[in-house]
Amino acid sequence: MTSAFLEGVAEAASALRDLMEPTPLQRNVYLSDRYQADIWLKREDLAPVRSFKLRGALNAMRKAVAAGERRFVCASAGNHAQGMAYACRHFGVEGVIFMPVTTPQQKIGKTRQFGGSNAEIRLVGDYFDTCLAAAKEFCREEGARFLSPFDDPDVIEGQGTCAVEILDQLPEGVLPDIVVVPVGGGGLAGGMVPVLAAGAPDASVRLVEPAGAPSLHRALESGGPVTLPKMDNFVDGAAVGRTGDLNFALLKDRRPDEVVIAPEDRICATMVEMLNVEGVVLEPAGALAIDALRDLDVAGKTVVAVISGGNFDFERLPEVKERALRWEGRKKYFILRLPQRPGALRDFLGLLGEGDDITRFEYLKKSARNFGSVLIGIEALKEPDFPGLCARMDAAGLTYQDITDDPVIMNLVV
Repeated sequence: MTSAFLEGVAEAASALRDLMEPTPLQRNVYLSDRYQADIWLKREDLAPVRSFKLRGALNAMRKAVAAGERRFVCASAGNHAQGMAYACRHFGVEGVIFMPVTTPQQKIGKTRQFGGSNAEIRLVGDYFDTCLAAAKEFCREEGARFLSPFDDPDVIEGQGTCAVEILDQLPEGVLPDIVVVPVGGGGLAGGMVPVLAAGAPDASVRLVEPAGAPSLHRALESGGPVTLPKMDNFVDGAAVGRTGDLNFALLKDRRPDEVVIAPEDRICATMVEMLNVEGVVLEPAGALAIDALRDLDVAGKTVVAVISGGNFDFERLPEVKERALRWEGRKKYFILRLPQRPGALRDFLGLLGEGDDITRFEYLKKSARNFGSVLIGIEALKEPDFPGLCARMDAAGLTYQDITDDPVIMNLVV
């Protein structure tokens, strides 16, 4: 990486102080004890817009305003929109933010709050691709500056300031052995990797993507950016179908095995754990780096994990808890063929373990005159013993189907 890029990041870090203080770098005792390591969390969730996105938006807008531009456009359903809105208000310029019609009101409201009278929100289309096309068409017609969420040199430069702060904030004489960075489009990783290579050359930078959107991992395997044929949008802050071209150019020397792939249900378990134990509210993308610690050999090492964001809509909490329980093996769903006779339900209840709790019970239909199909959800409050329960149901001659890991049926009935 050229010295010009590093000089640009240093300049961006200095300019950033006009808008925000460095986000905290905190040693986490709970995680350090758990992994027998020295674990530090870079708390981007404590930035003014609760994510790292403000860094790139500010840097790109700072340069564009200096060049005389006064109107900016972006397409986003989340953190990038909020970062741009905040920066528009700071510079006193006009922002037009395109968001899908399906964007939660909480995110629309926060974007409007951050931007005030400087940000106009336009709701277009049900999906992001439609929204993005509308934003770019608006730029062509109006001559406005499109602000990419990640595939922009000035945005990447701004995101690199996160690494500058980490190196400044660690105790004197301490450098990280491992830095864990979440990846969506690649802007944060693309900006941080060159800075860390220069300032902590012996550090291992490990990247992490959600299993449902491994765009960088696929690009590294293929030798260039590829468009994923399908994608799971649950980790919405990192669910990107194609790594940015500029970002890939900065990350192309990474090996595929340096990218941790985090399962969505396990990410949910990490979110619940951090909320219950540490009182830290994470969005799914914000939990990626902490979740990746499960797959890394960190014992005895100094580790920095970047928490990329904390914009979590608590209406999603029931789903997060549900998925966490399923990953932990404490929640199962069965379709059970139950005889239509007095005492049949009581007989079934007698098969449950001491700590088993029925959380869902619903008759689906009568499949025969003397039998009915029942959807039943069971949560193990203590040590789960679902193999034992299945053995007892088999011995009782019951007909059942475990649908817990069947996404088609689960989406239909749960």
